[in-house]
Amino acid sequence: MSGAEGQGFVHLRVRSAYSLLEGAIKAEKIGALAAAAGMPAAGITDRTNLFGALEYSSYAKDAGIQAIIGCALPVSGVGAGPSERWARTPTITLLAQNERGYLNLSELSSMAYLDSGEMAEPVVPWAKVVAHAEGLILLSGGTDGPVDALFASGKTSEGAAALAEMQRVFGDRFYVELQRHGLPQQAAAEPGLVHWAYEHDAPLVATNDVYYAKPELYVAHDALLCISDGAFVGQDERRRVTPEHWFKSQADMRKLFSDLPEACDNTLDIARRCAFAVQKRDPILPSFPTGDGRDEPAELTHQAREGLKRRLDGLTLACDEQVYWDRLEFELGIIIKMGFPGYFLIVSDFIKWAKSHGIPVGPGRGSGAGSLVAWVLTITDLDPLRFGLLFERFLNPERVSMPDFDIDFCQERREEVIVYVQEKYGRDRVAQIITFGSLQARAVLRDVGRVMQLPLGLVDRLCKMVPNNPAAPVTLAQAIEIEPRLKQARNEDGNVAACLDVALQLEGLYRNASTHAAGVVIGDRPLTQLTPLYKDPRSDLPATQFNMKWVESAGLVKFDFLGLKTLTVLDRAVKHLRKRGVEVDLTRLPFDDAKSYELLASGQTVGVFQLESQGMRDTLRKMRCSSIEEITALISLYRPGPMDNIDTFVDCKFGRKPVDTLHPSLEPVLKETYGVIVYQEQVMQIAQILAGYSLGEADLLRRAMGKKKKEEMDQQKIRFVSGALERGVPEEQSGSIFELVAKFAGYGFNKSHAAAYALIAYQTAWLKANAPVEFLAASMSLDLSNTDKLAVFHQDARRFGITVRAPDVNRSGADFEVEDGEVLYALGAVRNVGLQAMEHLVAVREEGGPFRDIFDFVERVDPKQVNKRAIENLARAGAFDSFHKNRAQILASADVLIAHCQSVAADRHGGQHALFGADTAAGRPRLKKVEPWSQVDLLDEELAAVGFYLTGHPWRIWSACCAASARRC
Repeated sequence: MSGAEGQGFVHLRVRSAYSLLEGAIKAEKIGALAAAAGMPAAGITDRTNLFGALEYSSYAKDAGIQAIIGCALPVSGVGAGPSERWARTPTITLLAQNERGYLNLSELSSMAYLDSGEMAEPVVPWAKVVAHAEGLILLSGGTDGPVDALFASGKTSEGAAALAEMQRVFGDRFYVELQRHGLPQQAAAEPGLVHWAYEHDAPLVATNDVYYAKPELYVAHDALLCISDGAFVGQDERRRVTPEHWFKSQADMRKLFSDLPEACDNTLDIARRCAFAVQKRDPILPSFPTGDGRDEPAELTHQAREGLKRRLDGLTLACDEQVYWDRLEFELGIIIKMGFPGYFLIVSDFIKWAKSHGIPVGPGRGSGAGSLVAWVLTITDLDPLRFGLLFERFLNPERVSMPDFDIDFCQERREEVIVYVQEKYGRDRVAQIITFGSLQARAVLRDVGRVMQLPLGLVDRLCKMVPNNPAAPVTLAQAIEIEPRLKQARNEDGNVAACLDVALQLEGLYRNASTHAAGVVIGDRPLTQLTPLYKDPRSDLPATQFNMKWVESAGLVKFDFLGLKTLTVLDRAVKHLRKRGVEVDLTRLPFDDAKSYELLASGQTVGVFQLESQGMRDTLRKMRCSSIEEITALISLYRPGPMDNIDTFVDCKFGRKPVDTLHPSLEPVLKETYGVIVYQEQVMQIAQILAGYSLGEADLLRRAMGKKKKEEMDQQKIRFVSGALERGVPEEQSGSIFELVAKFAGYGFNKSHAAAYALIAYQTAWLKANAPVEFLAASMSLDLSNTDKLAVFHQDARRFGITVRAPDVNRSGADFEVEDGEVLYALGAVRNVGLQAMEHLVAVREEGGPFRDIFDFVERVDPKQVNKRAIENLARAGAFDSFHKNRAQILASADVLIAHCQSVAADRHGGQHALFGADTAAGRPRLKKVEPWSQVDLLDEELAAVGFYLTGHPWRIWSACCAASARRC
């Protein structure tokens, strides 16, 4: 520990950017700040969370700084909170001395999120802190703590009692915290705190609550707090920190506490006592329960061999059966040698469970489809030998890294699979992964403009000057550099200049926490022993406090449970077919269906997975795919860069250009793609065949080509050319082939991923070609609330000659249905009626039979479900036409009808079923006398309720009128 007594100082309370919209220092920068200030250590103490604990520990080590891991923990049951009306729950400062202390801190931070229920803010009861005090140092909390406000307001006895309780629990690990940010309440509280500390032999410690790195960042940080609180910079009554809340130097802090030097000395004492930093771990997996006393390698081998027998039964083999068995044993040997049997077993187990419970699972995603073991374990559904997929692209024996299966599930039932995993491995051992939204260029500019109260129009214009490229987001600094109008606005308007300056300083800070769309981790122990946990209010499943990068560094293995809408569409279409007695097994579709390829060649691919964009449809018309391999190639080529090769591919396919396979030995590799290098796997095979690389080496070559590092590429070229020379390929020819392959390698796509997605594309195309009504109904179901997409599907239905029946309360379902070869428009797709309300309506109809008239309808439905707005929009949409064709009359009488509905419901609830005896009509109100709408008005009202013209179009009425007039003339 550097820094002599009486000279040094260590910041123990630094709020990183993980104190969301409060701290303005990235966790990765704290160590460098401390090193630049000559401090031997620094403590991170974000409010409630440990989001940055591992990240900070890692970067602090790189900077030669001792990380002190702490937390500003909101606590109840001891002392009292600050008196300001914007102040929140008081916080105590806990610092981890050792691993036991860190684990306790992890438990406490996790409790704050997981056990606070519906409370506005996470909080931990003092009793829980007492139970988890081992290995922790406690600072009394400073201005935001439970004690200072009591002393500042003259409640000395209450403050003393709170300090005494803290000292009772933590003993010599308790420090009375002093802060001097120039706040009156600090000055008022300090004498009492010092007096009590001296009287009870408690050490004092000086802290500066650090929110930003340098004093000149105060204005930007002040704006950050306004963004957090929805306040304005010019507002008087709002939360603020002072210009003193920055990362002060040792000299500044020594000068500030020159009258109490021991308070600074004790920061060094605490740093010595906190000999702990969070360490990275190798991957950890839970043990998989095996049968018959087998260990995991033996269980994997047993399941794989049995699985291959089942797969080969009735399969049209892509090659000799022995090739399958040899490939299986080769893969098993690598998987077992690398220590990954458990991973394959875990993934296979939850996929088998999903399939056995009727939950649609995708055929594969990513490089995992290249594994034969994955195929026989039913993790994937593509025969990798049939599609020419490489295992080494997924798991390279010459580069040890965790396998990573990305699994697509039906989006509506994905959660069921996660719940199964929770139950199998323990609810405390399964969690989602946290992710953080940041203040990006446009967003931060808009936020800063708002809190500075710049005119909305001006802010909007400035934001639109920032290029919007989601694939490669532009920073604000880059936008200013490349956009002359931004420079001009900054130079001409001081307010714009101030806004841009503040936005530049805040850009990239974290705005909010949420959960990753797919990532789930499974631990071999309670997760709080590996990562603290967080609770997203929008999810029932806990999340890790470390993000994707750092949770893996903590030893947890990520499993991707992705929700794919198309799988739900396929499942619903198959169920619609089953209702009319047609059974379809999508996994056994032949790949030579002429109708499917005719559909693709026509470009009529609305709703077809991966192939429905206008550009893709144009390309389909040019390419006229005639095999699953060509669909795979199209999916791979239709991307920026490779798109330039589409015309070459098409010309070579149709003989307009000769196919160039570079070398005769490469014809088997490039023939499928007409000489165009499309896939990463082709790059690997070229290196293997031409230059004698092993496939593992070839995968490393592929990676090197993708990174384009000159030194590494030069070495690889020497290796490639010499290997090719040994096989009789001249140096000049092999060198030019290497350069060509290197160019394509940067564009090359993962064939395993493309083939898996081509399979789903083919399945959707097959259904659209062979069962268009069922496919359309299923597709519309998944876009029930998206009227723009429903309008596209409706237009597509017209092109295919499919009738879409208008919604009808006596015929339609809440969702889209198929009946007699027609699509019944969903009641739930009518605007502002609500799917749940329409499910209630259908249940009432199924229980009591069709509605006889409008009064029978309102007397049977629940007004709490079907309200006035629902009646109005159902009328506009024509849903009552089967028994009441005057839509205008129902709309005008909606208030009367809902009043009657409520009255009948009240009588029903009160048991007065026979209020009017047998003549129920006696109590019914009269509908208002209203003329029916004209045909044009009717269609306009329908447009308002449905979102598009469903049963006609004003243009057709106008055309008919013109034609009639012409005939009369």
